[in-house]
Amino acid sequence: MSLVLQLDGIQQVYGTGEAAVHALRGIDLAVEAGDYVAIMGPSGSGKSTLMNLLGCLDIASHGTYSLAGHDVATLTENELATVRNKEIGFIFQSFNLIARMSALANVELPLIYGRVSRGERRTRALAALESVGLAARSGHEPQELSGGQQQRVAIARALVTGPTLILADEPTGNLDNESTDDILGLFDTLAAEGKTIVIITHEDHVAARAHRVITISDGLVVGDRLSARPAGAVLA
Repeated sequence: MSLVLQLDGIQQVYGTGEAAVHALRGIDLAVEAGDYVAIMGPSGSGKSTLMNLLGCLDIASHGTYSLAGHDVATLTENELATVRNKEIGFIFQSFNLIARMSALANVELPLIYGRVSRGERRTRALAALESVGLAARSGHEPQELSGGQQQRVAIARALVTGPTLILADEPTGNLDNESTDDILGLFDTLAAEGKTIVIITHEDHVAARAHRVITISDGLVVGDRLSARPAGAVLA
């Protein structure tokens, strides 16, 4: 399989001298196409810093990060924006949907930024909503949807560009148990379809759904193991 992302010797340092904070101390990580990876760690371990780097929202102080064949450190701001829009599908804990806009309009947003024609983006957005079981709610605004439904809209928005990487930051953090199981089931389906997924989480039951679990602590990878779940298993 081809590599989707590779980190070599990644360090992130904030400040200088005695006040310097070493958020990441030398991360080596490779994720292949079709991998479903959970990155775990306690508060302060460097998870959020790593998520920002993986999402091209920040650039590492030292080391090399390659995403879909791009050396991120060599890209201009405009090129980084294009990579974020086309190569990465972001899913956040707080959904980040725009109020007073329909589910369909929210899903269309990445395509608008990508200058996709109106007719094509409408077709693709409806297909993305259909893929997460929400085509019938395409005209509803976020406040008219449950938390689980809002996160499904956010997942559809992440999928609509056909990204190389789906990057999810605590995607079930604002959901009840039933909605959490529903969203994790959807991730199971996406993984079975061959999507490349990286989830940042501090919850064991969320990480257990992934095929591979990376543990970081004090800015270092301290664990990298395959899940105990059988290959291809979909948990209820």
